[in-house]
Amino acid sequence: MRHARRRIVRRGARLAAVGGLLYGGLMVTHAMASEPSDTSRANGSSTQAAADTGSELVSRLGTSRTAGSWIASDGRPVVAVTDTATAAEVKEAGARAKVVRHSMQDLKSATASLSSAPRVAGTAWAVDYTKNEVVVQGDSTVSTSDWSRMTKLADGIGDFVRMQRTQGAFTTRLNGAQPIFSTGGRCSAGFNVTNGRSEFILTAGHCGPAGSVWFADNQGSQQVGRTITTAFPGSDFSLVQYDKGRQSTAGANVVAIGGGNGVRITGAADPTVGQRVFRSGSTSGLHDGKVTALNATVNYPEGTVTGLIETTVCAEPGDSGGPMFSEGIALGVTSGGNGDCTSGGTTFFQPVTKALTALGVQLAGQPQASASSPAQGSPAPSVPASQGAAGAPGSAAPGAVEPVGTTGSAETLVSRLTNPRNVGPGLLVVAGSLIALVATRYIRTEQDRKAYRRQYSQSWG
Repeated sequence: MRHARRRIVRRGARLAAVGGLLYGGLMVTHAMASEPSDTSRANGSSTQAAADTGSELVSRLGTSRTAGSWIASDGRPVVAVTDTATAAEVKEAGARAKVVRHSMQDLKSATASLSSAPRVAGTAWAVDYTKNEVVVQGDSTVSTSDWSRMTKLADGIGDFVRMQRTQGAFTTRLNGAQPIFSTGGRCSAGFNVTNGRSEFILTAGHCGPAGSVWFADNQGSQQVGRTITTAFPGSDFSLVQYDKGRQSTAGANVVAIGGGNGVRITGAADPTVGQRVFRSGSTSGLHDGKVTALNATVNYPEGTVTGLIETTVCAEPGDSGGPMFSEGIALGVTSGGNGDCTSGGTTFFQPVTKALTALGVQLAGQPQASASSPAQGSPAPSVPASQGAAGAPGSAAPGAVEPVGTTGSAETLVSRLTNPRNVGPGLLVVAGSLIALVATRYIRTEQDRKAYRRQYSQSWG
């Protein structure tokens, strides 16, 4: 843990360009994706079309006849089916069919049995559509006796439940000693959202309870906003309301990817298994990977979170709340996982669409819903189904790249966060937290604050 923290401190010292709360994503130290060409954008759109084709077939055919869908390496949609008659329907619709033993009803019944058993911190499970099985993972913190008990439970469910030990520990990706800046510790911002009247930052729920104050500087003197709603555990999302209800550049929703560039977010959607995705965070920058499962359940030390997206994208402490996206479409915010960006690991994300619906907000910069009805998440741009097999999912790019700039004469949050003078020693965060405690009546007492920070600082090793 000491060596890992030193590595994070070194990275923090290199922060010279942070696209922070205002722009959704955060500083990129080593971008793993080049600027997308027009061809890569077309391929990404066809990947979305393939995903839509598969999900529509699953919805139409039902959970008793299907067992999920995914995107194959050649970019075509694949639907798992339970009989040859359903396979023929899938092929007629232009997708590929794979006949499997267990329906989605069987798989969901298995996960329900796992969820009803006594909770074991350090475990996670998700359905692997491609192998028609439920994979149960146990990290290094799970005792031999607990693992044995869960293995017996899995054996009783059926041979399609596979037990798998994993290295490291499943933890939320929060670090309490480095910027950016709140009493709960350091997190990354996700996306800008709005309810049509006020504007907010969507980030992870475990970053801090309702009432947490966020700052644009590590002295705690430039207040950005306050967490007004949080959902954790169970889900993992929260809303930080901007001071005065508005961000400095209204409607901006650009995720920084380094080099003075960013990706404009144009909509929100649910990802598909096999899809290439990108994540930006304040600790490790921009990284990419693949969606491996949906509706995953993770038993963090702090509590159980369900309905998560499982990916191969790496993440590290401080990346919590950062945005996951592909082809300019918002997909999720970083929740937690194991490993790091040196050795790799598994990372879980809160789906954006579920958070938007639950909170009654939508992405900033999108067409606004009627004020008389709750705002909904913006759908991804539609693409004709005929394009569904045009490009492999690995060709997807982050999205349309454009310079990250600021407008107006007022000092924006981005200008504050990109100022190298604002990247100071982690100990200043503690001082900023103390200032926050004195400055606002809404922050919990000093004793509660210390307990809260200690809880999270001990959850990653």
